[in-house]
Amino acid sequence: MPRHEFRPGRVVAGLALIATAVLFAGDAAGRWNTPSPVAVPLICGGLGIASLVSWVDYGFRRRRLARKASAESRGVPASTSGSHAIK
Repeated sequence: MPRHEFRPGRVVAGLALIATAVLFAGDAAGRWNTPSPVAVPLICGGLGIASLVSWVDYGFRRRRLARKASAESRGVPASTSGSHAIK
């Protein structure tokens, strides 16, 4: 059993930030020349895509939990012990 839930939005955000770091590390090492304005679209685009992935993942999780809850409640009779009003 995993210790925590998998969050694909965080993976996408991490990959975008790692890609930016690799580009600028290569620039600092003298391997290639990376213009500084490249960082803004990489980071903003990566975070935007990560938020979209997180939003879609949230929708899937919500539907799965609702389906699981409805499957667990099938076949179980409703409780009648709480039907009397307390005065």
